[in-house]
Amino acid sequence: MHIARDYNDQEVVHAIKTEKDIDEAIQFIYREYYGLLENYVRNNSGNEDDAADIIQEAIVAFIEMVKKEKYRGQASVKSLLFTLTRNLWISELRKRKSATRRHEVYEDTRDDIEQDVSEHLAYKEKQALIIALLDQLGSTCRKILELFYYQNLSIKEILEQLPQYTNEQVIRNKKYKCLKELVSNVKSSPTIIENLKTMSRYVEY
Repeated sequence: MHIARDYNDQEVVHAIKTEKDIDEAIQFIYREYYGLLENYVRNNSGNEDDAADIIQEAIVAFIEMVKKEKYRGQASVKSLLFTLTRNLWISELRKRKSATRRHEVYEDTRDDIEQDVSEHLAYKEKQALIIALLDQLGSTCRKILELFYYQNLSIKEILEQLPQYTNEQVIRNKKYKCLKELVSNVKSSPTIIENLKTMSRYVEY
């Protein structure tokens, strides 16, 4: 019988960087920290599905930080995951608070396009540049991102509209792959990045 092993912070980072035993290391992260992170979201106006989405996004962000050498152990893995989860959830709550308005307004743009892209998608539906970027991803990715970010549908509701997928986890995985591809497309073109920053400052809502 396979016994799940424990990892210290250094071993988690090493597994992610080398991609040796990375799946087992990520399973450890879920096993060790999911309950703490879920409790935070659920105790701050969230539910189980909210927690699942936010925690997965936080873990994806953590993995990217490790791979890009942006995490050097200045905080524990536990503390960093909690901070990422908290910041992502606060951002989501702000978006929901303004969802009843005709257009969402976000005046404080971020320098990091990877953190900012979901907010751009939320309130720039009619901008030709965003539509063009979505078109590059193909019809399935565009559909998923539009349903999630534009129409604010839950993963469960999206699954009902995309019967070709078998369960909610498959939809979640596909959404993050699509978002990652979108970020990659944006980062590959300095012109697109500058246009996005300009639009975020001067577009009328």
